[in-house]
Amino acid sequence: MSYDVALVGSGFSAICTAAHLLSSLPADASIAIVGDESDFGRGTAYRTELPYHRLNVPAGRMSVFPDRADDFLDWLRENGIGDDPLLFASRGDYGLYLRDRLASLLRSREQRARVDFIRAKASACLPDDESGFAFTLENGERLHAQNVVLCLGVGAASLPVQTITKDEARPQHVIGHCWQPGWLSRVKAGDRICILGSGLTMIDQVLTLRGKGHRGPIHVLSRRGLVPHPHISPPLPPVDPCLPKDTTEISCLLRALREQVRSGIPWRTVMDGLRPKTQSLWQSLTPEQRGRFLRHALPWWNIHRHRIAPEVHAAFEKLMTEGVLEIHAGYLRSVDEQDEGIVLRYRRRHTQILRELQVDWVVNCTGMERAGIGHSRLLETMRDDGVLLLDSLGLGVEVDEQSRLLRADGLTWPGLFAAGALTAGRFWEITAVPDIRVQAQRIAQCVADRVSSRHRISAQV
Repeated sequence: MSYDVALVGSGFSAICTAAHLLSSLPADASIAIVGDESDFGRGTAYRTELPYHRLNVPAGRMSVFPDRADDFLDWLRENGIGDDPLLFASRGDYGLYLRDRLASLLRSREQRARVDFIRAKASACLPDDESGFAFTLENGERLHAQNVVLCLGVGAASLPVQTITKDEARPQHVIGHCWQPGWLSRVKAGDRICILGSGLTMIDQVLTLRGKGHRGPIHVLSRRGLVPHPHISPPLPPVDPCLPKDTTEISCLLRALREQVRSGIPWRTVMDGLRPKTQSLWQSLTPEQRGRFLRHALPWWNIHRHRIAPEVHAAFEKLMTEGVLEIHAGYLRSVDEQDEGIVLRYRRRHTQILRELQVDWVVNCTGMERAGIGHSRLLETMRDDGVLLLDSLGLGVEVDEQSRLLRADGLTWPGLFAAGALTAGRFWEITAVPDIRVQAQRIAQCVADRVSSRHRISAQV
């Protein structure tokens, strides 16, 4: 099987890139979409059917097409859901929107490239003699593509400490990856739960538990005990950040932002004004400055930058006010699974005091894995084969400004791209829809130019 382009992955980056490819490739082109998810494009984030799982960005900024800003709003209106651009729509509705828009493009019979969905995982990808790439699939099949876009995201971080298990045969109540299937159905209404990590994923899990009938106590343990801030409604207009022009030292940048906020400007407006500049600012930092930001400023960046819908924050705050949920700031020392439950030991932040929590479940929500590829056999094989390089800060893979993968000699692989969170080392702000859709459009245009050029040359031969 040979294709002009292969998309590898099943989440938002893949569906967004596919939509832009279908809009830009010539009609005689061919696309292979390789992934093992039955519900292509929705992924874990947008497959949820729980109404309290909300987008963290207002509907007016969530169109999959950068040049059709109201497309998602049009879909909401057509489906009788609403027409407010400030609405924080449910993630399930957004997943349905993605499905419908892709289906509409696939139904078009005019000037549309051929698309084959290949339900399989790719295990290897190597450049071949035809100036393209050869894939080996886990089902034993092989395929060739002139262009490849890796849309595989990054994996979840492992547990910060090793679990001491008393009986290997009993069902495990230490959940290493919160999105693994099945564990929620085993939780009893009164079970005591500890969630490791206090970011957006933690909030999702807390609301999921309550929505499924859980009424027991919930503890949240993270090193700093910081939780995401809410959006305010209606939002205030963004304000341009006053950044120093003669330095990119992290301490100086943060000091300038703090001074602007202390002068009376609401911090949300400063953060929103900073957002369009974030990618260029990140790329102006040296590797040492980026590392310093990740070590010292990242937790505070996350809770101010990645805010949650007001109604989600209200539901979360209610649980804290009622004493159902308690936040602990400290450093995990051990997880000991015993007959009577699980004992966690941690050191309280800023002290040498050791505390214990006894719970029935421990759920890992500590964020993304460093290096970003442990979840994918394909990416690990490509690294071992020298086809891709890991970002030096452990944020994903090395790419250039056009999202093409870098080779060991510093050059790029023509026709080999990565999209989405895998490219955070280059772009940093590349996990939200407004950023990924722009990247996907640019990748699709690069691929379309290569395919059109190759087809013209073939026609002349």
